[in-house]
Amino acid sequence: MTVALPSLALALLCLLRAGAEVPVQPDFDTEKFAGMWYVTAVASNCSLFLKMKDEMKSSIATISFTPEGDLALKLVWPLLDKCQKFELLFQQSGQAGHYMGTSAQEKRDLLVMETDYGHYAILHEAQHSETELSTALQLLTREQDVSPQLLQKFTELIPTMGLTKDMLAILSKSGECPEGTGWH
Repeated sequence: MTVALPSLALALLCLLRAGAEVPVQPDFDTEKFAGMWYVTAVASNCSLFLKMKDEMKSSIATISFTPEGDLALKLVWPLLDKCQKFELLFQQSGQAGHYMGTSAQEKRDLLVMETDYGHYAILHEAQHSETELSTALQLLTREQDVSPQLLQKFTELIPTMGLTKDMLAILSKSGECPEGTGWH
């Protein structure tokens, strides 16, 4: 019985966390949100991210929307000696600012928590794979530099999403993957 109590407590904490509501940007405007962003900070409990976070550099994200309202995300990450490109498509969920992506290996929920459209955006992503449930907060900025005030605001959100500050990576600037490399 005493062995089961810690497991039960842990399970209850996970259920409470899973039920927490993630806020979404009110009156989300896709036209204002579309365009180029820099991924300048990330906090995540994803095991792969945690292994690589100290070597990661800022990446470029280009966001567009399909005529159906789905979110198309093109990322260019500087990895080792090359620029790695990723394309993801998230279907609209029915709630403005909330998108879902599904592949054979995983399901993703992407929410635009907050944005002023011209300077920054904070995204929340939950990824469910066969082996792991992970959460990520991402700070996107229109310029590669991020203000200390914005970084502080982002850092203060981390524990409210069930993450810890040691899961944070403030991504250094990168000139290795010029804007729009391969995406025209």
